[in-house]
Parts: sequence; C-alpha cells; structure tokens
Amino acid sequence: MTAPEWHLAQVNVATLLAPLTSPQLAGFVGRLDEINAVADDAPGFVWRLQTEDGDATAIRAFDDDRILVNMSVWEGLDALGAFVYRSRHLEVLRRRRDWFARMTSPVLALWWVPAGTTPTVDEAKRRLDVLERLAPTAEAFTFKEPFAPPASDVPLERDDRWFCPTG
Repeated sequence: MTAPEWHLAQVNVATLLAPLTSPQLAGFVGRLDEINAVADDAPGFVWRLQTEDGDATAIRAFDDDRILVNMSVWEGLDALGAFVYRSRHLEVLRRRRDWFARMTSPVLALWWVPAGTTPTVDEAKRRLDVLERLAPTAEAFTFKEPFAPPASDVPLERDDRWFCPTG
C-alpha cells in the first residue's frame, strides 16, 4: 500500500468564558489530557499543536488572549470525523457552550496539506479568514462542505456515518 500524498489539517478556535484556572473551566481543563491522549491514539492521527505542557492552551495566536487555538493533522476526513464525532471527544464538544463564548466568525477550518507537512498557526489563521470571506472552498472547508484532496478525481461528499451535528 502506498503512503497518502495528502493529509488533512484542521484548526479550531474558541473564546474562553472565564480564565483557564477558574472553577467554570475546571470541567474542560480536567479533560484536556484525556482527550489529547484519545487523539494521539486515534487511527489516522498524525500530529497536533502542543507546547511542552502537552496541549496548546498557552499558545496565543490572536489579539484577544481569551481565544484558544487547536490544530491537528490527520490521514483524512474519515479519521478526523471519527475522532471528533465518534470518540469521547464528542462529550467535551457537546459541553462547549459551558466554557466558550459563541463566535460570529468560523471556529473550524479544514484543508489538505502534503503528507509530512506541519501547518503553522499563521497558515491556520489565514485559512479561517479565507473561510470567513469566501465560504467553503478547496482552500478552506468544513465537515458540512468537504473538498477532496488536490488532483483527486473522486468528488468528496460528507459521510453521514461520522457526521453528527452537535447543536
């Protein structure tokens, strides 16, 4: 079997409702190590953004210090979708409104990267901007409107086996 030419990068952002050290965020902070371990062990996982502390909560990529950034790379859309919507991650995702403010700009962007490439935070910010300005395109897309890897001759449609709206 040949190695894939493309991997799927993702960025998601969230605006904290309170400081990470607050009681309000204890449920989120208390699950970080567990959920990161689930990602690390998930089939198709390639890479995730993290500091020496093992997560990305200390990374401030935006002017607003309340905005957290999370990035990862996966072998494909099915692998990422299974982690997001069919693992213990879903329990945390369903509680996001307990910890994070509703944002008016996109909170998730997906894009294809050549296998072996590690995306940068600046690139991720640019992809979120592209998604906000242009809606989903091959340059930045969503689970609801996915795009196939570059030069793929097979159209890509959302696979409802892993897509689970979380409200």
